[in-house]
Amino acid sequence: MTLKLIYPTLAMILWIFAVGIVLAIRRKNAFASGEVRPEEVAVSTERYPVGARLASANFSNQFELPVVFFALIMLAMEVAATGYAMAALAWIFVVSRIAHTLIHIGPNKLPLRGAVYGVGVVVLLCMWVGVLLAVL
Repeated sequence: MTLKLIYPTLAMILWIFAVGIVLAIRRKNAFASGEVRPEEVAVSTERYPVGARLASANFSNQFELPVVFFALIMLAMEVAATGYAMAALAWIFVVSRIAHTLIHIGPNKLPLRGAVYGVGVVVLLCMWVGVLLAVL
């Protein structure tokens, strides 16, 4: 049943919206505090404070690996690779993205952030193998 994959997909989409809200709040706060003026960031976002730039970078990240995730989910549904293993992998990926965001916009410890990112990559590779095996 494809519902096993719908829930982590919806959770990933919700997380993307949540990161977008964090970004909007951090940018709004930067304007409200006077740290930055609209004309300073109309062309380049480099003038935003670090917290807003980190949120912006993380929001952009949500359109990198997650795009592969969404493609794999659609392919998995198409080839009926929708078992518990694929669902578990999908949830692990979502959790890895949440952890990545919390590290990225929080303490931003690069080694930890990189390790969590790597977990997400490995999970996507496993999902790809699952789809491939279903096709073969």
